[in-house]
Amino acid sequence: MSKFILSTPIFAQVSIGSDTPLGTGSLVSRYPNLSSLLSILIKNSITIVSILLVVLLISGGLIYIISAGNQDPKNAEKGLKTIQSAAIGFIVVFLSYAIVQLIQTITGLNILNPTL
Repeated sequence: MSKFILSTPIFAQVSIGSDTPLGTGSLVSRYPNLSSLLSILIKNSITIVSILLVVLLISGGLIYIISAGNQDPKNAEKGLKTIQSAAIGFIVVFLSYAIVQLIQTITGLNILNPTL
């Protein structure tokens, strides 16, 4: 059995796209209008909240399954409440996205894609 030893560290390089400014220029030059700033904030917040909802669903499911196996009704209820809260959160996030789409349609503003 051979061992591999790397003398220099290897770092992953990920392209985050040209739409994401990284510390160059002023705030006004990065976001020329309010819709470009709102677009980035809305897209990123929906992504972060969606990831959090998936984590809550998984953790609530695990708590529920483990506590049901241990016949612990208190923790089973806690897991069930976590799942219910994550489902309600998903509905809120989905409806907020739908409201933004509705505002775009009514006003004609291009909120989520300001440069297109």
